[in-house]
Parts: sequence; C-alpha cells; structure tokens
Amino acid sequence: MAADFAAVFVALYAAHQVGDHWIQTQHQADCKGQPGWSGRLACAAHVATYTATAVVALAAVAVATGWRPAVVPLLAGLAVSAVTHYIADRRTPLRWLADRLGKNPAWLERGGGLYALDQSWHVGWLFIAALTITV
Repeated sequence: MAADFAAVFVALYAAHQVGDHWIQTQHQADCKGQPGWSGRLACAAHVATYTATAVVALAAVAVATGWRPAVVPLLAGLAVSAVTHYIADRRTPLRWLADRLGKNPAWLERGGGLYALDQSWHVGWLFIAALTITV
C-alpha cells in the first residue's frame, strides 16, 4: 500500500507539473482568474486538461507496475484534485485566504508569493488525492 501511495503521488505530482505549465494554454492561463463566465470556462477547460494529464500519468503507472486502482477511490481522488485545482486557479479564494493569514501584499504581488501559495496548495491537495486513491 505504501508503494502504491508513493507511485500515485509521484504520478500526480509529475502530471501537475506538466498539466499546469505545459498543457495549459496561454488563453487558459490568462483568463482562468477573470470574473464571470469567461473566466469560469477558461478555468474549467484548464482543469479538464489538467485532470486528463493526471489520468494519463496514472495509466502509465498501472501499465508499468501492474497497479490496479479501485474505480471509486480513483474517481474520488481525481475529483479532489480537480475541484481544489479549480478553487485555487480562480484566484480570489487563495488571495482571500492569504489576506486573512496576514501574508505581506508586496510579497504576494511582486515577490512570487501568490504563485508559491498556488503551487503549495496544489501539491498539498495532490497528497490528499493520492491518499484518497490508494487508502
């Protein structure tokens, strides 16, 4: 079980890096945080391709190792990843949380803070997703 968790987490992390930086289109990156339906749709499109990238990575683990995930936990874990990714990438929820935690606005805006908080949010939820899928 520990090896399954490790393989799934690594696959989700690798898929995150590829899906969030290479697969995401420039339009999605530019628009996913905008207000209204155009922003929501751009974010949903990004999350769809991001999740598809995770599915490919998990399928590669299954093929390479013989791992056979249970369907319900797999779908639940992918849902955890997708929903939390959407929340973060809409921008406003993470900014609200950062403000409530007293994060320095200059660090957030000009010091890379928002990106660091975004990425750490994603990785933390990937950990939960991997647990959901394998435990």
